[in-house]
Amino acid sequence: MPPLSKSLAELAARVAELEAEREMTLRLAQTDSLTGLVNRGAFTSGLCERLEAARESGGVVALFVIDLDRFKSLNDSLGHHAGDILLAEIGQRLRDDAGPDELVARLGGDEFAVVSGDPDIARRAERLVNAISQHHVIYGRTVASGGSVGVAAFPRDASDAADLQRYADMALYRAKSCGGRRWHGFDAELHAESERRRTLETELRRAIPAGEIEPWFQPIVDTMTGRFVGVEVLARWRHPEKGLLSPAAFVPMAEELGLIRTIDEAVFEAACAHAAPWVGEGLIELVSCNVSPRDLLDPGFSRKLIGRLAGTDLPATALTVEITETFLLQDMNLARRHIERLAARGVNVALDDFGTGYSNLRALMHLPIQTVKLDRSLIDDVGRDPRVSKLVASMLHAARSLGVRITAEGVEDESQALFLRSAGCDRMQGYFFARPMPADQMEAMLREAAAPPAPRFAAAG
Repeated sequence: MPPLSKSLAELAARVAELEAEREMTLRLAQTDSLTGLVNRGAFTSGLCERLEAARESGGVVALFVIDLDRFKSLNDSLGHHAGDILLAEIGQRLRDDAGPDELVARLGGDEFAVVSGDPDIARRAERLVNAISQHHVIYGRTVASGGSVGVAAFPRDASDAADLQRYADMALYRAKSCGGRRWHGFDAELHAESERRRTLETELRRAIPAGEIEPWFQPIVDTMTGRFVGVEVLARWRHPEKGLLSPAAFVPMAEELGLIRTIDEAVFEAACAHAAPWVGEGLIELVSCNVSPRDLLDPGFSRKLIGRLAGTDLPATALTVEITETFLLQDMNLARRHIERLAARGVNVALDDFGTGYSNLRALMHLPIQTVKLDRSLIDDVGRDPRVSKLVASMLHAARSLGVRITAEGVEDESQALFLRSAGCDRMQGYFFARPMPADQMEAMLREAAAPPAPRFAAAG
């Protein structure tokens, strides 16, 4: 038998080896594999630890969030490997620039973070801007890097990690939108904006079950006959204090909070309840609904929509679902599955914002899309600017040659309507015909338009 001391030594060595392996595994789990920096999970833990220490010592913790400029363009032009090279070099420069007690992390994509106890926040921010604003040689090409920095500080701006990150992100967004300024700190103006957003979030979560988000309708007109053939469904928020709010006032927040699907479902069901009798009585032929790109990215979206439609009295053939080019660019294969599934049930699909991107014609050639909607940005100068008129006419011709129906939105005057009619546009909508309106007004307008004209002279008695 080996001596006891030797066995204990071997056991101790094995324990040390296992402990080293455990520490290595833990370190790898906390490290971004591309840059060698701390990853998002470890960053959050490290930030919380530094905040706790600062509470006890009365120190300052500044969070700098960094986002690179034009990173997507680099990936598109030189490939993702070139992007990886740039990210690794930026990570190294941030590590070299950091003080011994600072935490440097890659949060994901082209976003980085630095946690610092330096009380001179402006000087530290300028150093970060200089660190990321350098030239790199990648595949023999000189690539200029740069970025924007947003900063928030404890305890001046926030008292916990969640608010500190949120405020730094808000400051970053402001820096990116400022143009010339490369960094921005969280300030009183952003604090007021944050409070407004917090209040809006609370009110929006209450408004949905309270039924304050309601469908409004804008008529769609047959270009040749001038007859109302359909309606587009639009959401409005009837706020108890602020009055009627347009989608621009609440949809971005709803998408950010993950509430847009709940809103879409509520508006869809209410719109179908109003519009089904209009279709049944022959007042209109179609009901057109917009769908959020986020909803479309759900693989089960089309099945869920078909199920919701089955619970209404609206015929599938009367429903048109409007999708955007944004969704097509994100996942063309998923788009095909949704469109084919909807088309198999008789639901029409329209491509919204037609003419604003490069993939539209490709989509028309390869997907069973029945309608395109000319974007309002193209309609503004149609009939007045010869170049715009020629462009729109050629787009109408291209769509017609593929057997696709064309609807122009944003028609605001007679000259636009006359041009679109002469150019062969099928349908139109816009303020020239009617503004969006609540269901009762829409129904009254449809019934008035469908009523036979009154006799010009009373019958002789």
